[in-house]
Order: sequence, then structure tokens, then C-alpha cells
Amino acid sequence: MSCNSCSKGGLPKGCRNNGICGVSGCNKLNSFDWLAHIEVPNGSTKFIGVEIRFKNGRKEFFRNDKALSFYIGDVVVVEVESGHDIGAVSLTGDLVKVQMNKKGQPVSTTNLPSILRKASVQDIEKWEKSRSKEAETMLKARVVSRAMNISIKISDVEYQGDGKKATFYYSSESRIDFRELIKKLAETFKVKIEMKQIGLRQEASRLGGIGSCGRELCCSTWLTDLRSVSSSAARYQQLSLNPEKLAGQCGKLKCCLNYELDNYMEELKKFPGTNTKLKTKIGNALFQKMDIFKNTMTYSYEDNLSVFIELPLSRVKEIIELNKNGEKVDELIKEKSENLIKKPVFENVVGQDSLTRFDNLNKSKGKKKKKKKNKFRTKERGDLQ
Repeated sequence: MSCNSCSKGGLPKGCRNNGICGVSGCNKLNSFDWLAHIEVPNGSTKFIGVEIRFKNGRKEFFRNDKALSFYIGDVVVVEVESGHDIGAVSLTGDLVKVQMNKKGQPVSTTNLPSILRKASVQDIEKWEKSRSKEAETMLKARVVSRAMNISIKISDVEYQGDGKKATFYYSSESRIDFRELIKKLAETFKVKIEMKQIGLRQEASRLGGIGSCGRELCCSTWLTDLRSVSSSAARYQQLSLNPEKLAGQCGKLKCCLNYELDNYMEELKKFPGTNTKLKTKIGNALFQKMDIFKNTMTYSYEDNLSVFIELPLSRVKEIIELNKNGEKVDELIKEKSENLIKKPVFENVVGQDSLTRFDNLNKSKGKKKKKKKNKFRTKERGDLQ
């Protein structure tokens, strides 16, 4: 998938992004290099660290000690422990330091593996041949694990660029001794085997999908910080604790519950405690619910809990202050004539009518057709006479 965000031609050819891309249509979880067209100040050198993207958004940092010129999207051959791997350049320059800080990695290139060269046609063909075997390898590995009665879920397989190593990503609810499984897999596929356990959120981010909102999963498109979500986030936002609605594709609480949580926490500071009773001469009123957006709180009297009375936040604070001074108000609402709580009036603003609005038209049309037929018959009779 390529983008047409840049109208100018240039390098690299194909999607014509001129070495940078701000749309992220080509690369998953891509970062926009806004320093790409800014020259390095005099007396300073460009940071030689490069961010390389591999399968499913996996990114690692490498050292460009050979001073090769790269554009975002270039396929390169990098150094790994057992052979070499192939990936795509996702970020270069000083912004790589920012990404290293985000991942808690020291901003230094001394211990980083180096980039060997730009990938040739033979390297890419070998890499694509290895990647074409990943789906079949995953299915066979699942069959092997079931035959050995090992309760793991293998969700993805990633072959190394040279085809000498395969990394199996799995999830499991308990600790498993998979040493025998590694031996069996090595005998079956004739490659070096590495097992990596991932969580359910990481599994969903690697596989991708469509959420209940109708959009692609946040974890697989732009979200990189997969924080834990607690049920208190739903309580603060006054959501019903329905696991079917609050759970995402991974089976855990949706990450989007944390997006607006800080705003809700800030707004809730304006509201009094929900355990506070409002004392009136009629009786005490208990809290039932609140509406943060409308700044209202709903109470009901202790002797009549079925009747809800919605009050503005200012009125609730006023009653609480009077109760602190030992005073009781006559009623929750100041005056009956002063209707503080207005019921919404729904009007027909779209121009919708009843479902039977076409019935009269159909009847009138039918009568007109009958009249026309009768006129035609009378004319025919007159001609015959």
C-alpha cells in the first residue's frame, strides 16, 4: 500500500515520499521525520544511529558506521547474532535519540550492531522466500505443540532474513517447559528456533483487527505504550461494568478507557462526595447518579427512592454549605414554579412524518387512474355509436 501525499517526484521512487512520510500508509507505526529537510549545524555531525523496522512493527536500533545514505523505506541488511537480517529504514538522524529515550535505551551507538549494506536483489528474494513459509510453519508448529500436549498458543512466526533462524511468538497462561518442543521444531524445520512469550495485548497488536468502533485497533496502528487498564477507569467514567462491551479483541479492557480518564478525574474534583446526604425538612436525600457533562447530580428522598430529582451542581453545593451551618432547606428544589430541571422537548427537525403519510397519496393516485380509464371507455363507446 502506498501513499500519494507528496506531489513532487524524487527518491525513493514508487510512492514518491522523497525519503520521508507523514501519512504512515506504507509503514506500520511509522514516525514522521520532521527534521529530514533541516541541515545539520556547522561543527556537528549527524547521529549515526538508525531505526530499522522489521515484521509487525518490531523496531530495533543499529549503527551506520559506514556512512551510507538512507531514505525511509530503504531495505538494508543488518548484523545479528546468528547471521544477518533484513529490515526497512524507519527513522534516521537526531530523532532516533528521542526514540531510544522512549524505549529506555542509552543514547549511544558503541554497543549497537552495525548496518552491513543496502539489500541487493538476491537478498530480497531470499528474504521473501523465507517469509512465504511463515504461515505454513505456524500451522505445523501448532500441530506439533498439540501432539505434545503443550498448552501454548503460537500466534506468529518470523523468519530471519537469511532463513537460518525462526522466532515463534506465543502466549500462555502458565509457565511452560518447552525445551522438548524446541528440539522437535528444530528437527522439523531445520532452522534455529527461538521462543518469545508475548502478552494478549501484544498478540492483538501483531495480528491486528477491527475494533467495536469500526476502526483498526489502536495497538496495531499508532499506540506503542500498552499500559494496563483497570476497572476503576470504567467506574470513574460511569460506564456499566459489562465485560462484553468493555473488553477488546485481546479479551482485556480496552486501551481507549485510559484516553479520557485524566479529564474525568479532573472534572470529578468539582463534585462533592457521593456519600454526602442532603438534609431537608422533608427528609434526607441520597445520591443516585451524576452527569459530568451537564454538571448535574440526581438525588432521591430516603422514603421515596423511586423518584429521582436532578439538581444543578451549584444547588447541591449550596445545600451542603447550609447543612454544614446547621440549616435545613425546605426542599431540594427552591420553588416549584421555578423549574430548575427542564425536561428535553424533542421536535421534528428532520422533517419526518408518520409512516402512513403515503397512504392518502396512493389512494388519490388510484382514483385518478380509475377516472382516466372511465373517460377512455366512454370515448370508445361514443365512437362505436
